[in-house]
Amino acid sequence: MSEAELLRGPVHAVHVELGATFAPFGGWEMPVSYAGVVAEHKAVRQSVGVFDVSHLGKALVSGPGAADFVNSTLTNDLGRVGPGKAQYTLCCTESGGVVDDLIAYFVSPDEVFLVPNAANTAAVVAALAAEAPEGITVVDQHRDFGVLAVQGPGSRAIVEQLGLPVDMEYMAFEDARWGEVPVRVCRTGYTGEHGYELIPAWSDAEALFRALVDAVRAADGQVAGLGARDTLRTEMGYPLHGHELSLDISPLQARCGWAVGWKKERFWGKDALVAEKEAGPTRILRGIKALDRGVLRQGQTVERDGAEIGITTSGTFSPSLGLGIALALVDSSAGISPGDIVAVNVRGRALKCEIVAPPFVSVNTK
Repeated sequence: MSEAELLRGPVHAVHVELGATFAPFGGWEMPVSYAGVVAEHKAVRQSVGVFDVSHLGKALVSGPGAADFVNSTLTNDLGRVGPGKAQYTLCCTESGGVVDDLIAYFVSPDEVFLVPNAANTAAVVAALAAEAPEGITVVDQHRDFGVLAVQGPGSRAIVEQLGLPVDMEYMAFEDARWGEVPVRVCRTGYTGEHGYELIPAWSDAEALFRALVDAVRAADGQVAGLGARDTLRTEMGYPLHGHELSLDISPLQARCGWAVGWKKERFWGKDALVAEKEAGPTRILRGIKALDRGVLRQGQTVERDGAEIGITTSGTFSPSLGLGIALALVDSSAGISPGDIVAVNVRGRALKCEIVAPPFVSVNTK
């Protein structure tokens, strides 16, 4: 996709003013960093950061029985939660591959708001629309709303300062107002820290983002870009579609079986996933921590005793740990467990690494 074809979010002008560096991601021109990835990463872990993630998809499923319909298609069980709660779930093919992972906001029995990944929104909407019974509509609202994430130990104070609700459980949400501006406030995030995601109308996103930037900077926080978002989620072992999840990587292989309602009567891919669960997945996602100096990246082979046993799906430098970390799909037959030593082929050099169980750092979401 050429630069001219890339989509831009409602806050793009602010990113330019702030001196962001940009890169294409999921068909969008996205801010990668402002003050630098390490500084932004550490701000989120230690104080507070604000992200513009308006590129994320949005879709509305509405009509009598909308929640039951969504529950019969996506993997997780909406029966485990109720109105006012959000849930991580997956849209799978009948063969068990993952079209996308997304957040479902249970608004009411007749309304579910979905936030899929940017590049997969159209596919998710099309799949749901094709199955929707009479009376239920599926509307792509990708460019109707912005998404602004405030993450870190100081996130509560920032959101409260703007007069928005903060006292809600993890994965809960409330519809509120910032002045006269309607905002959905969600206790969700993708960093492993206490945080909130604010969903205003597309046309209101810039004003709200500017207010958040001012408040975060006054609190010695940072505006953060896609680079820090990736290092933060990798430290947590959170999957990214196209890396740890795909049409060829099932929820079980990615250790996302917890997001599957196994007792539900039906959902897309149930038969295939139940069969895989009974047989055991042939490969499983593992964490890898470098013991020697070296850069871990996606697509590097994992070896033991000279034999290839897996491949890295994501890799980065961990600002929190000061060393290289990666996620990798490893053959189940290799018998690998946390604490085992392996080698990762880094440009022909065998980099000594340890298998670990993600997350690489402590979880502070609640």
